[in-house]
This record gives sequence, structure tokens and C-alpha cells, in this order.
Amino acid sequence: MSTAIINTAGINTAGINTAGINTVSASPRLHLTKRGRVVLTGLAALPLVIGAFFVATNGGGATATDEPTSVSFEHVTVQSGQTLWQIAGELAPSADPRDVVADIVHLNQLSGADLQAGQQLAIPTQYSH
Repeated sequence: MSTAIINTAGINTAGINTAGINTVSASPRLHLTKRGRVVLTGLAALPLVIGAFFVATNGGGATATDEPTSVSFEHVTVQSGQTLWQIAGELAPSADPRDVVADIVHLNQLSGADLQAGQQLAIPTQYSH
């Protein structure tokens, strides 16, 4: 263990050393003029004004209406033993079957690739004829 010793013989508690020199420095007070207060207030308010401008100009982008919308899908009835892969190949032979299967699963909210004979599947509009 080490010990530190501080020599306080030359300094008293008033901040004046024994030689009579003042060791406490005076700190200047900050004084704002009326113009300085106006500038400081303007700089502090600037982000709020910019935010209010963006809210005012971009706030009305979406509007709700009472009119019902009708979306119609083509439906495919699953045949016995038919798979999603086969349906995707028949619907879009030039597209990647993985993408078509993923779109069908997403649209119909299927939990997996298991299908039942007679099941109705909605077909995404980009693959409907």
C-alpha cells in the first residue's frame, strides 16, 4: 500500500498563499444582450419550426374513405395429389416457381405446403390470366 503526502504549508484556506499572491481566479459572468437572447431563442426554435413544416406538408398523405373496395382474385381448386410446385408451374411457366409458391403461400396465409383436395387457393394478380 502506498501513501501520498500533500504539503499544505504554503496555502491557507482563503486562497492566498503565504507569499501574499491571490491564487483564486475570478471567472467572468456571461452577459447576453437583447440581440443575443433573440439569436439564441431563434436557434433553439429552428428545429421545432422545421419539424412543424414537415408535419404540415406531409401529414395529409393518406385519406380514409367510407367506400368499400372490392378486390377480386382468381381462384384455383386443388386437385387430388396436386402440389404448390405443380400449381406454380402451371400458372407461370416462365417465372421462378419458388417465387410463385412464396406468393401463393403469403396471399393465402398458408402455414405450410400441405394442400387438401378441393381447397380453394387465391392466385396473386400478376399470375392470373
